[in-house]
Amino acid sequence: MTTRTVPADFLWGVATAGHQNEGDNTASDTWFLEHVTPSVFREPSGKAANGWQLWESDLDLVAGMGLNAYRFSVEWARIEPEEGRFDAAALDHYEALVDGCVARGLAPVVTFSHFTAPHWFAQQASWLDEGAAARFARFCDVVMERFGDRIALAVTFNEPNLPRLLSWVLPQPAIDLQRATLAAASEAAGVERYRAGNVVAPEDFDAMEAGLTRAHLAGKAAIKARRPDLPVGLSIAVIDDVAAGDPTVRDRKRAECYQHWLELARDDDFVGVQNYERIHYGPDGALPVAEGSVLNEMGSAVDPASLGGAVRYTFEVAQVPVLVTEHGVATDDDAVRLGVLEPALEGLLDAIDDGVPVLGYCHWTLMDNFEWISGFHSFLGLHAVDRTTFARTAKPSAGEYSRLVRALSA
Repeated sequence: MTTRTVPADFLWGVATAGHQNEGDNTASDTWFLEHVTPSVFREPSGKAANGWQLWESDLDLVAGMGLNAYRFSVEWARIEPEEGRFDAAALDHYEALVDGCVARGLAPVVTFSHFTAPHWFAQQASWLDEGAAARFARFCDVVMERFGDRIALAVTFNEPNLPRLLSWVLPQPAIDLQRATLAAASEAAGVERYRAGNVVAPEDFDAMEAGLTRAHLAGKAAIKARRPDLPVGLSIAVIDDVAAGDPTVRDRKRAECYQHWLELARDDDFVGVQNYERIHYGPDGALPVAEGSVLNEMGSAVDPASLGGAVRYTFEVAQVPVLVTEHGVATDDDAVRLGVLEPALEGLLDAIDDGVPVLGYCHWTLMDNFEWISGFHSFLGLHAVDRTTFARTAKPSAGEYSRLVRALSA
């Protein structure tokens, strides 16, 4: 594969998210949900990976790997901790982060909403409220006014389809626990409906999808109003679903979990693909994992071909350029992660050769961090993090990714 190359403007990066990486995101809805009883979250995020303090040395890690892009999120809860009050220090911080990327030759790929939102926003029923889209657009405008001129790409939302997608795999007790978490949060906050983008009960799926759709359109309009030339899109969680014979179940899943968002993306400048696995479906549902397969933490077979399959399907429906905003392997065995990188990128290059316009690839993630309901017990980082000192240690996969990027960019 290393005899192949990509265009000079191809983005090679890593992806992170504010709440998962920065720590102490105390004004957010997720922080509040982590601390109610019962909670679907295994443990609180706390300091996470302490990225709020260590962002400069983290950017040095990214640049040192020979990458040219860094995807991160700006935390709405930090920037607008109280409705209508925008925190100058938080805006200063994110502006410094953007400038730090530019100074190191890293294209800033900015996500405006990576699941989390302010606590006050969740108290108002989050994306279910009629005023949610306008509130999000106002936030986008504030961010764009401060440093939008230096952003390379804008992602409005991260995986708005994930709750519906997870409903295909989560056991009933986990769904019940999500309901109980929201009920406990509503009671603790003293409101009728405390809602959040990453803890969603099935009865809210349709209304949440409609609210997020309105917010994406409003946010995109606000971003474009400040800078019409800035490419804007959203990122979709896409499992590479493969039909074994009768495609009925596979196609029903695609219609439920992806179709709406991929059709919405047709009017965007690009669509983000976030892929971690491939699942085979027969006429009665998901097929058992083949005996002897290497498994990820979710119990799925590790299959490097999933990336190419997800990218091809996404472009087939959306018909706009694709940016791989996340791809990785959840495993504490870094040899597995290292072994996936080259064949996965080989499949991505094959898709490019077949005419799929791919803007770039961002690996999830730079370092082990807070992985939502799994807490600190899920490992997807190219670097390990000491939970006491927060020291970062490169794993062999970091070196392999760096090697591949340098070879493919020659």
